[in-house]
Amino acid sequence: MRLDFYYARRFVQWFAIITGVLMTLVVLIDVSEQARRFEGRDVSFGGLLELSLLQAPAALSEFLPLIIILSTVVLFVSMARSSELVVTRAIGRSGIRALAAPLVAAAGIGVMAVTTLNPISAATVNRYNALSDEYRGFGASVLSFSSDGLWLRQGGTEGQSVIHARGHSMAAEAVTLSDVTFISYAPGGGPVRRISAGTAKLDTGTWVLSDAKVWPLTPGLNPEVSAAEHEELRLATTLTQDRIRDSLGAVGGISVYDLPETIRGLAEAGFATRRFEVMLQVELARPLFLVAMMLVGAAFTMRHTRFGGTGLAVLTAVLLGFGLYFVRNFAQILGENGQIPILLAAWAPPVASILLTLGLLLHAEDG
Repeated sequence: MRLDFYYARRFVQWFAIITGVLMTLVVLIDVSEQARRFEGRDVSFGGLLELSLLQAPAALSEFLPLIIILSTVVLFVSMARSSELVVTRAIGRSGIRALAAPLVAAAGIGVMAVTTLNPISAATVNRYNALSDEYRGFGASVLSFSSDGLWLRQGGTEGQSVIHARGHSMAAEAVTLSDVTFISYAPGGGPVRRISAGTAKLDTGTWVLSDAKVWPLTPGLNPEVSAAEHEELRLATTLTQDRIRDSLGAVGGISVYDLPETIRGLAEAGFATRRFEVMLQVELARPLFLVAMMLVGAAFTMRHTRFGGTGLAVLTAVLLGFGLYFVRNFAQILGENGQIPILLAAWAPPVASILLTLGLLLHAEDG
């Protein structure tokens, strides 16, 4: 038990060191990227650093497989050079048995990534998007789904507008909302106008409304008597097609705890939910995938350095880890496109990776 605790502690120590070094580099690089992105705008260094730090949890979530495999490689290479693995085998403990404690630690990191890091990442991504829009002068914009349909909020110097649509289409040339309602608010005030339209097509900086009816909500006026109908009506907007497409397809700002409710709401509103369903299963399979990454690193580095070829073994482990990561992402894309079942897309890559690396470890241990 004490030896298991020692292995787990060494693994966690290397994981913390590599995470700290990598995330420091990521933040420094991202600060320069934010400075380029907001060049010419009145954004202080503190604001740029805040944006970079807000992106750090999402970056850490993406880099976890790489960090796990690097931690495993460094751990077992250092133990091989100090002959600790030889001593471990000499006391009757196999190499696979020695992996038990680090595997539990990797699985625990995966569980924490799903239960803790994922909600933090979702919150910081949403905050980053809000600050980024504010610095660009776009105003606040929020997209959400409910059983009633799609809800959008756009902001600008003229005030806020709430947009509700019962359907949408994402054609290559334009984003179109159907059965849409706009409610405009004065800056710091109440509603000033309500618009109902059959369709609303997003053009460059403009919503093009068809079959629109406008009700002024000015105090003292009868809205229905003062209403006006338009075959075509154009409304200025700060939203862009790319921003709406990214928001409609993005799951980075939704925590794993909110994904089931989001999926139910989308299904009730008649929207596609497959992307969100795949992401939910991928997140649930994350601990298993991190275990697979650790086994990949161990399969090529649990050997004594006197055999030589340590550099080639490390390179092979890292490349195979990248290959498995690519396979997982490729399977995820196939699942989102409906070409393979959702459970197969999320769970097959980590399970196959574990079986593959266990085969390599058994071959290395028993011949």
